[in-house]
Amino acid sequence: MAVSTEAVKELRQRTGAGVMECKRALEEANGDMERAAEILRQRGLALAEARANRSTTQGLVECYIHAGGRIGAMVELNCETDFVARTDDFRALARDLAMQVAATGPLAVSKEELTPNEVRPVEETCLLNQAYIRDPSRTVQDIVNDVIAKTGENVRVRRFARFELGN
Repeated sequence: MAVSTEAVKELRQRTGAGVMECKRALEEANGDMERAAEILRQRGLALAEARANRSTTQGLVECYIHAGGRIGAMVELNCETDFVARTDDFRALARDLAMQVAATGPLAVSKEELTPNEVRPVEETCLLNQAYIRDPSRTVQDIVNDVIAKTGENVRVRRFARFELGN
């Protein structure tokens, strides 16, 4: 099936995937925009799994201070190259993660870091397993996987700290 350039452009704007990837996904989905977006998301998950063991030695530290200055958070987000660390998508992810930490107060990045005696659910205590504050139908790990798919590099949340006045 031939796909219009407008459809490719729309899917690219919506997903951030490359032009040729969008075109292939639309062709595979017979022009169905929703199905093409799902195909790209699945490919992004596969890409994230394939890149999971790559070294992440670059990145940035992002801070978020909530209005009123009573709660703040810092997040260290790592990637493979400094080029990706300077992209808008990577910086936006770091900012959103710092905001997530300030809003939800997780105890650990992933369930592997939790102590065995933790009784609260993983969805509350682990940052990557939490529902994303801007879209509760998705997890924080889904948002990280989206950036992995867009940048083509492994992205890892290394650590975070949350500060609350009086605690």
